Amino acid sequence: MEPFVFIPLVLTLAPVLIVLIMLRYRYRQTQARYRMLLQLADKGVDLPPQLLVEPHVAYCERRRALVLISGGLGWMAMLLALPGQLDNGHSIASLWGLGLLPLMTGLGYLASWWLNRGGEVRG
Repeated sequence: MEPFVFIPLVLTLAPVLIVLIMLRYRYRQTQARYRMLLQLADKGVDLPPQLLVEPHVAYCERRRALVLISGGLGWMAMLLALPGQLDNGHSIASLWGLGLLPLMTGLGYLASWWLNRGGEVRG
């Protein structure tokens, strides 16, 4: 495999691997929580209602927006920096527009966060 193909492949698969690791971690965390609840129930302990409710992850549009914006800018920079040519003779750098999708989605989340701030002080 040629190096100019291997590097983009590794860079593309790294985020997928990170997502899979995070999903596995959450799955194991949930399984451990259920095992603990079953052990408490087997011992006859009265379970408080707070333990039976799934933990709620705080919804944070600003964090999601910043991740998407930086991801889009990273894709754009990576594609602009890669050497090599496509089969039709165009440079790989001509694909920089692929980073616009996460960038614009992140800007949309940022606008939504900003418009829905509610009673927070705007400064």
